[in-house]
Amino acid sequence: MKSSARGGLIGYARVSTEEQTTEAQEIELRAAGCDLIIHEHGSGASRARPALAKLLKDIGAGETLVVVRLDCLARSVTHLLEVIEQLADKGAHFRSLRDPIDTSTPQGMFSLQVLGAVAQLERALISERTKAGIQAAKAKGKLPGNPAIRERRPDALASMTAAQKAAYGKRIQTTAHQWLPTVRRMRPDHTWDDIARVLRQRGQDWTPERLRRAIKWLVSEHMADVALLKRSPPRPPEDRLMTLVAGISASNPDLSLRDIATQLERLHERTPRGGRKWSPSSVKNLLDRAKKIGLLETAFRV
Repeated sequence: MKSSARGGLIGYARVSTEEQTTEAQEIELRAAGCDLIIHEHGSGASRARPALAKLLKDIGAGETLVVVRLDCLARSVTHLLEVIEQLADKGAHFRSLRDPIDTSTPQGMFSLQVLGAVAQLERALISERTKAGIQAAKAKGKLPGNPAIRERRPDALASMTAAQKAAYGKRIQTTAHQWLPTVRRMRPDHTWDDIARVLRQRGQDWTPERLRRAIKWLVSEHMADVALLKRSPPRPPEDRLMTLVAGISASNPDLSLRDIATQLERLHERTPRGGRKWSPSSVKNLLDRAKKIGLLETAFRV
């Protein structure tokens, strides 16, 4: 990430799902003077923020990270303070357009100190309430937690396991529309690691192990094809790149060749010749091969 000049304004726009758009935030950020805007799709509660992480890594001294609202950036006051601390370590600033926070001004720093005090007080109150509750329970001869679980009664353990499985299944079904289409396009040609990296690039918090477990659950419930669990065949490096590029293009046909090249660089994929820098022509060559063998039917943009 390179801004036009040191001391510049860098916008950060985030929405929760792929169906939403950052257009409204972008309009406000550009009106505020941001020439460079970083976009991210991901739940506000998720810790997977690859675009934000790269922004915080690359931002320079004197530059300012700008958001429309605080909730576009942080999951909580604690998370907000962590981000601002990282910016301060780099000599950078933070500004929220709709909140009285601008760390380059005395008034903004005062507002930030108030938020920090509130966060500290909140943590202290929660800790005190928890300790008081435990002490009160012990005074009455009670131990925290479910007695049946502590005694490891089979019926209680079975009920707990069933409840956990039901909750897990509900989470998988609720989010499947966000990631299952990508899995179906890429499996079994690609490894679970490849697919997890593509999903993380889109702001979805997946590891290969969790992704495989989710698919196993869907297969067990007859909601996904068992072929998704087949072992990925060994492939020459260029063949693997071809199917990876085809999978990226098929999952989002609106991506240009340059967009795909940028994603491959963010995934730290080497070019067929072993380089780190991808060109649109290299992407096009791989897409042409994929189209020729029937792996990709969708037309792509230059």
